[in-house]
Amino acid sequence: MMLEHVLVLSAYLLSIGIYGLITSRNMVRALMCLELILNAVNINFVAFSDFFDSRQLKGNIFSIFVIAIAAAEAAIGPAIVSSIYRNRKSTRINQSNLLNK
Repeated sequence: MMLEHVLVLSAYLLSIGIYGLITSRNMVRALMCLELILNAVNINFVAFSDFFDSRQLKGNIFSIFVIAIAAAEAAIGPAIVSSIYRNRKSTRINQSNLLNK
């Protein structure tokens, strides 16, 4: 597969993720859009690593670190959202200001 095709796919994922993150009012949807952004970054790391220097695995190692961060975010994020839902009875971002009380 050519580098341009992979970069276009990554740009689509990144733009969908950023659009969803900006327009999202639901915390769960915002977490999903953040995962899309991290996956677009992973695709870029692997594509550039394979295209420019396939013997060195720097891009692959960076993508493993990003996957580890995404796994931690996927584990902690829903726990925080469920805690906010228990206290506020809503997962809307604009209603979740916890510093007011």
